[in-house]
Amino acid sequence: MTTQRSFKARVRTRMEKTGESYTTARRHLINRAAEPAAPPAQESTAAAPPAAAAAQTERIADDLIRDRTGRGWAEWFGLLDAASATGWTHTRIARHLGTEHEVAGWWAQTITVGYEQARGLRAPGQRRGGGFEASASRTVAVSARRLFEAFADETARARWLPDVEVRVRTATAPRSFRADWAGGPTRIVVGIDAVGESKARVSVLHEKLTGAEQAAELKAYWRERLAALKALLETDGDHR
Repeated sequence: MTTQRSFKARVRTRMEKTGESYTTARRHLINRAAEPAAPPAQESTAAAPPAAAAAQTERIADDLIRDRTGRGWAEWFGLLDAASATGWTHTRIARHLGTEHEVAGWWAQTITVGYEQARGLRAPGQRRGGGFEASASRTVAVSARRLFEAFADETARARWLPDVEVRVRTATAPRSFRADWAGGPTRIVVGIDAVGESKARVSVLHEKLTGAEQAAELKAYWRERLAALKALLETDGDHR
């Protein structure tokens, strides 16, 4: 009984992190448990490298992509392959998804990155041109506007993102927020997607990073900060 209860808790934790259905999250955990254990690593005095960034297709569940865009990962990849998109620029792929398939801007970018990674055009955590970036996302039980204000309002932002200087570049309520980070040269791009009237998903992309180590550090940082934001907003409630 205790083991079963613990497994169900792990499933629910994964659902919260990925937005997957209970069935999908359960299947992933079962499949992971069935994988053979990795061979023991050789002893080394060198420092361990930063954890590799997760691929877009691992970070964002197929069910979620299908729900938001009408197709799953494999279907989008098949359509892009048929259009010979491996020879296109990132901008052209994203524009094609928007104009030809009516995919909203943030999700067009998401699919484009996933496709580029799957076809070897960029590594996870790396931009198409060779630079690096970090990303994290979270679903919060408040409205999209309330979530937007947590970024755009300086006083509200300081409650969960203290001691960080940001210079706002653009802020379009309640969908997007862009800012230079701590005086530059890195910057953040925030997308907010409503999931009903009282729930929204926020995705943060931290761009122009110096390498894989910084990308891994900032990915962990944003996961922790978005967890803090979720706890703050859900405790306060949606009062606005």
